[in-house]
Amino acid sequence: MGRYRPPRAKGSPYITPEGEAALRAELQALWKEERPVVTAAVQAAAGNGDRSENGDYIYGKKRLREIDSRVRFLRKRLEELTVVRDPPSDRGKAYFGAWVDLENPDGERVTWRVVGPDEFDLQAGKLSCDSPLGRALLGKPIDSEITIDSPSGDQYWYLLDVRYQPPA
Repeated sequence: MGRYRPPRAKGSPYITPEGEAALRAELQALWKEERPVVTAAVQAAAGNGDRSENGDYIYGKKRLREIDSRVRFLRKRLEELTVVRDPPSDRGKAYFGAWVDLENPDGERVTWRVVGPDEFDLQAGKLSCDSPLGRALLGKPIDSEITIDSPSGDQYWYLLDVRYQPPA
C-alpha cells in the first residue's frame, strides 16, 4: 500500500483585507525574524563536530525546511488571492465578508463572518466560505431558512441579519 494521497482541492481565492495583512505579517515574521535566528543556531551547531548525532543541528535543519516550505506556500498563495475590499451593492444578502446572525430551531444564536479558507477561525467567529454552512449562506437574503446536510442529519438555521461592518 502506497502513501499516495490525491491533492486537496484549492480553496476559494478570496480573502479580506485583514486576512491578507495577517498572511503578509506571518510571511514577514518567518522570513525576517525566525529564519535568521534558526540559521544562526544551525550554523553554531554545525561547528560542534559530528552532525549525525547533533540534535541541535538535526532539529534546526528540520525547522528550516518547515519555514522554507511555509514561506514558499505563502508567497505563492498571496500572488493568487483576490482581496475583497468593497461590500456588495445589495446589502440585504449574505456575501463574502459579511457578518451574519443565525438562529437554530433551539433558539441558539450565533454570529459568523464569512471569510476565505486561508483565514477562517471558528474560535474567532470566522467561517470559511468553502464550508457547508458558508456555501449555503452565500447569496441568501435576510429571513431565509438555511438547510445543511450533515453526517448527523439535516441542520436548520434562520438568517436573522447581515452586516458589512463589524458588530459594535
